[in-house]
Amino acid sequence: MGEIVAGYDLMPESTDVNLDAVIEKLPGILPAGVKLLETKIEPVAFGLMKVNAGFLIDDSDEEAGSKLESALQNIDGIENVECVSSTVI
Repeated sequence: MGEIVAGYDLMPESTDVNLDAVIEKLPGILPAGVKLLETKIEPVAFGLMKVNAGFLIDDSDEEAGSKLESALQNIDGIENVECVSSTVI
């Protein structure tokens, strides 16, 4: 099969969430077939920041994307996860 490059926004519950700690947790929670490509912290509004993370997903496992989203949603302090881009390569 192929691979998918996907970008996700991880929105914290509040401005008190340590986004650097969230980024540090990412490599340890990824399901098989998913690699972390990049992360950055970006402003949203009124002092609120978000994590934008890029992943390389092996699409031979049809459930890899949903497993990734589930893992991201289970990070302490993260309120919302949204796939903001995806491209098949």
